[in-house]
Amino acid sequence: MPENNNSPLDHSDMPEAVIHSRKSFSVVWIVPIVALIIGAWLVYKAMSERGPEITITFESAEGLEAGKTKIKFKDVEVGLVESIGLSEDLSRVIVSAKLAKGSEEYLTDKTRFWIVKARVAAGEISGLNTLFAGSYIAVDPGRGGNPKNEFKGLDRPPIVTADLPGRHFMLQAEKLGSLDMGAPVYHKQIKVGQVVNYALDSDHHLINIRIFVNEPYDQFVQNNTRFWNAGGFDVVVDANGIRIDTESIVTILLGGIAFDTPVNLEHSAPAKENDTFALFNNHFESQQKRYSKKTHWLLRFDDSVRGLTRGSPVEFRGIKIGQVIDINLNLDLESQKYTIPVLIEIEPERMLGQPEFIDKADRQKFMDDIVAKGLRAQLKMGNLLTGQLYVDLNFQAEALPQKIVWNDTFPEFPTVKTQLEVITASVNRLVDRLNKLPFEEISNEVRVAVREFSQMLTETQTLLKSFNKEVEPEAIAALKQAHDTMEIIEEMLSSDSSMNQEARRALEELAGAARSFRSFVDYLNRHPDAIIYGKGKDQ
Repeated sequence: MPENNNSPLDHSDMPEAVIHSRKSFSVVWIVPIVALIIGAWLVYKAMSERGPEITITFESAEGLEAGKTKIKFKDVEVGLVESIGLSEDLSRVIVSAKLAKGSEEYLTDKTRFWIVKARVAAGEISGLNTLFAGSYIAVDPGRGGNPKNEFKGLDRPPIVTADLPGRHFMLQAEKLGSLDMGAPVYHKQIKVGQVVNYALDSDHHLINIRIFVNEPYDQFVQNNTRFWNAGGFDVVVDANGIRIDTESIVTILLGGIAFDTPVNLEHSAPAKENDTFALFNNHFESQQKRYSKKTHWLLRFDDSVRGLTRGSPVEFRGIKIGQVIDINLNLDLESQKYTIPVLIEIEPERMLGQPEFIDKADRQKFMDDIVAKGLRAQLKMGNLLTGQLYVDLNFQAEALPQKIVWNDTFPEFPTVKTQLEVITASVNRLVDRLNKLPFEEISNEVRVAVREFSQMLTETQTLLKSFNKEVEPEAIAALKQAHDTMEIIEEMLSSDSSMNQEARRALEELAGAARSFRSFVDYLNRHPDAIIYGKGKDQ
């Protein structure tokens, strides 16, 4: 029977393949692996050496250029500007920059950035090197703050950088005057600091002026140190003449601040960082003693107060104890009369002594007592040339009895009329009396009296003529006799007269007797026993 060709093949006699795995590494893979390792290393190195990236916003990008503008600290490059763009509202410029590795710890909320460029300001010229090298961004690193990567650049360079040793202090003034940022601070005419910045306080009543005093001069600031505005110059007129005081030419032109610590009985201790002090208007005001307590009083005047202004002094026996705060005009509808209320401010410690004595009850009792003794307020002329008035508190011996009107607002203090008003009233009374005199009757009586007096003079003259005729011969004889007597006396007292010689001899003998008596007394003082035993032979 023939074989079927469609039957499955028999592979039993075929050889069986054997698969062997190769354990050797192919050289082809060496190059890509090495390249991968090098790339990874480069990436790691670049990432590890890469510094932090920050963004800074400025009002303008003047002088800045992406990829070229550098960031410097003490003229050492610490970063580079990578890109410059605008904010969404187009109000500011956003600068992206990369800083050097290791600068992360200095990027805090106290770090400051600003653009350094040529600046010419009052008393200061800076950044002239940028005219050739171009502008750059300067950084003032901050320490101890919270980490931060987004910053708002300063519009102008800071006055004081963080690495400058010294301390900050706060001054408060009613007005800024000629002060500006960067204005000098002097101590004994030595520049020791600068004005850092200034701003209105929360109540908008005072100006807070922040200053920086360099080390070691900051140790001279005590808790009783006085600061004053040294701008311009002060003219002092005293018993020694006219004196002009100024700190320097710079303060005359640009203004400045000076300070000193007075030598007095007040306790003095070193001031602390950011302590607050008052800024006086001038050196004279800084030397005046300051008091913490102030009271307000209301004065009422009926006549003109022309020459009295806000700030006019209130004095007690020539010593300033306060000032005028406000002046108004008031109409009493019932009496149809005008009065002028004047509000004054007094420092009671100047009158009452130590602060612990001044409480409300003691102050009221004290003031009531001195008003009962005649203390009154009166307007007086302070300057005859300008006509300025001031309020004078003094005791008036002839003052009518009055009392203080205590109320919830301002207590009303009794007043008296001014000296000019008193004189005017006296003149008016004198004129009234003169007007009431009967001048016609008086003139007739005066004519009669003058006629009688003239007749009396005529009779007296006639009497004197007759008297001279009778008395004249006897008077001439008496005068001749007196003349002869004086000649005799003169002859007796002449130097060559016998009487004068005898008197001279008597005086010489009297002087000799006095000398002998003096010698006798001296001997008795040396030998008191001579009274009993007598004078010895050897004596």
